Parts: sequence; structure tokens; C-alpha cells
Amino acid sequence: MYEDIDLVERAMVSIRRRQSRRVLARQQGASGREYDVLDVIESAGGPVTVSDVADALSVDQPRASRLVAAAVEAGLARREADQADGRRALLALTDAGVAALEQVRQGRKAVFQQAMAGWSEAERAEFARLLTRFVGALPG
Repeated sequence: MYEDIDLVERAMVSIRRRQSRRVLARQQGASGREYDVLDVIESAGGPVTVSDVADALSVDQPRASRLVAAAVEAGLARREADQADGRRALLALTDAGVAALEQVRQGRKAVFQQAMAGWSEAERAEFARLLTRFVGALPG
């Protein structure tokens, strides 16, 4: 049992290292951290502020502000006035941001599909089920 846990731990460290080096993002031409902002906005399912971005990316407020500014400057996101609180701005994806996210997502899927090319449909389904269950059980 502990050998299995060791293998999972090593695999997760390898994934984290690749993610921190943004290997997949660079392959898709999305090497800037502003693309992380797009993921946060899209996955939030509701209004997003710079503070929400900071929390989601585990960065401080000034760093989140710079990332949001880069996404806005690149035309991938926009700031909208919060009708309930005029002191804060809400973040939304632009059409270009939606398109960029879709391009990155399709690129990631292609890489994953290639990595599982020799797997049966049953193996892919079981991996998806177990990985989703595993991630759902992790804290945070």
C-alpha cells in the first residue's frame, strides 16, 4: 500500500514541476501567467475580483493586480463596474479571452490524448474516474 502512495506522490510532484514550468502552456503559445487569470475567471462561475484571482493563484494582491492588468492589456479580459459596489471592479473574459482559453484547452486535450494513445477506452474512463475522485478528495 505504501509503495502505491509513494508512486502517487512522485507522479504528483512530477505534474507540479511541469505545471510550474508551464510546459503545456508554452506548447500552446500561452506562456504568460495572465492565462492563469483566464482560468480563474472561467472556472469561478460568477463574479471575480482581483482578490479572488489572488486567492485562487496563491499570490499576493499586487501580483494578482499585475496579472489582471496583463490579461486586460492583452485584450483577454476586461474590467466591469460592480453594480452593487462601485468601488470594486469585476473581471470578465473578452471574446478573445474565450477563444484563447478554448485554444489552450484543445491543445492540452491533444497532449493528454497523445499520452494515453495506447490506452483502451476502459482504461481512459477508469483513469478519469479515479483522478477526478482523487482530486475531489484533496484539501483546498
